[in-house]
Amino acid sequence: QVQLVESGGGLVQAGGSLRLSCEASGGTFSRSVMAWFRQAPGKEREFVGVIDRSGGYTNYEDSVKGRFTISRDNAKNTLTLQMSSLKPEDTAVYYCAARASTSSMLAYHPHNYDYWGQGTQVTVSS
Repeated sequence: QVQLVESGGGLVQAGGSLRLSCEASGGTFSRSVMAWFRQAPGKEREFVGVIDRSGGYTNYEDSVKGRFTISRDNAKNTLTLQMSSLKPEDTAVYYCAARASTSSMLAYHPHNYDYWGQGTQVTVSS
């Protein structure tokens, strides 16, 4: 059973930066496509970004392109989301997610992911 634990959330002013981490255990991290999602109050969980198994390819939701960067360290079983130029609309609980399938195909919908962290709150003040 894969376990994911996020950390690094907090309160930041608009224009600031935060770095989220997700530590994985209990599975073969390097064989899983990984992603970040977020969920704001009263809204559905939405895609933020995805990274392939090697870390060589990423893709992002349009509103975060150029501001957020996903990376992974397969040797340390760690996924990272570097967020900069944060906006109040980025306020949400952020989740890392892993696919159980060892397929290399990237996925963009929550139902494609089998393992989830508990989430970490990011609040951006104006």
